[in-house]
Amino acid sequence: MQIVVATHNEGKLVEIRRILAEGLGSDAGRIELVSAGSLNLPDPVETGVTFQENALLKARDVAARTGCPAVADDSGLIVDVMGNAPGILSARWAGRHGDDAANNALLLAQIEDIPDARRTARFRCAAALVVPQAERDADAGVHQVASETVEIGEMPGVIIRAARGEHGFGYDPLFVPDDQPARAQGLAEPLTSAEMTPAEKNAISHRGKALRALVPAIERLVR
Repeated sequence: MQIVVATHNEGKLVEIRRILAEGLGSDAGRIELVSAGSLNLPDPVETGVTFQENALLKARDVAARTGCPAVADDSGLIVDVMGNAPGILSARWAGRHGDDAANNALLLAQIEDIPDARRTARFRCAAALVVPQAERDADAGVHQVASETVEIGEMPGVIIRAARGEHGFGYDPLFVPDDQPARAQGLAEPLTSAEMTPAEKNAISHRGKALRALVPAIERLVR
C-alpha cells in the first residue's frame, strides 16, 4: 500500500519513515511511503489557525488529489513567556519560510532578558491520517474523505541562550528537552535536540509521539 506524506521536505520524510517503521514492526514492509514533493504535488496554503487544522488541510489535499491515504503533520515551538508564540508561525517567524538561522536569531533576541528559569517551552505536533474514498467524485473531480484521524504529541523543555548541536533542524539547536537519553547523565550539560541521535530524539519527540499514536489507524488500513 502506498501512503503519501504531505511534505516537500525529504528530510522530514526520512524521519517519519523511521518513526512509523519502528511503530509498525513487521507491517512496515507492506507500506511504501512517498512524499508529495516527489509526486510534484502543490504545497497547499496553510490557512488553519491550529496545528490540527493545518495537518488535516495538508492530508486532505493530498488524499483528494491522489486517491491514496495521506499522512501530514504540522508542528511548531510554543514559548510560554511569549504567549505560546511562535506556534503555527514557527517556520516563518523571521519572515521567510524555513530560514532556520533567522528564526533562531529572532527568537533569542526576543527572550534575551528572560531569566533561565522562565524560558520554558514545548514543541507540539499534530499528525493526521486521511483515507479517501476509492472512487473519484465525478462532480468534484477529486476523492472525497472516507475517514480521518488526528493525534497530538508534545515535548516540553527550555530554550537555551546559544545554539548547540549539528543534527535536526529548526529550533532544535536551542531546545533542551526535559526528557534526556541515558547517556546524558554523564555529561556536564543536558543535550539539545540537535545533539541527540535520530533514535534518541524520535523516542521523546513531539512528532514521534503523535505519529506513534497514528500507528493503530495505519495498521487497520494494511490489515
